[in-house]
Amino acid sequence: MPNIASVLKTEIARVARKEVRGETVPLKKAVSAYRSEIARLKRRAQALEQQLRRLSKSSARAAPVSNGHDQADDQPFRFSAKGLASHRKRLGLSAHDCGLLLGASGQSVYKWEEGDVRPRAKHMPAIAALRNMGKKEAAARLAELR
Repeated sequence: MPNIASVLKTEIARVARKEVRGETVPLKKAVSAYRSEIARLKRRAQALEQQLRRLSKSSARAAPVSNGHDQADDQPFRFSAKGLASHRKRLGLSAHDCGLLLGASGQSVYKWEEGDVRPRAKHMPAIAALRNMGKKEAAARLAELR
């Protein structure tokens, strides 16, 4: 005949397991829901980062952007990094000399030409004026500044 203490002990263990299971099942379901939500959010963040990279690349490629005004015509001035570089080379100016004409440093001119940064609004009228200069006029103006 079984001992009353052992029967009581097994019954208590069975009831305790049942109670613990009743408490852990909702927690397991919640953990599963949280994990799937985290995975969904990670996928969304990754998609948004890819979209941001695509947009930043496309905006970087679109070189001519309105940024400032041309003083002579009061028309919008479009700045192009490639255009500035080719015009500087056409005039036969170094970046330092071009910077003197524009009121900026040679390093700034390099960064503008590389497309790393855009010129400030105060430099835009000078860039527009440089666009209308010829080789002789640029050389004469450079001689005045030195």
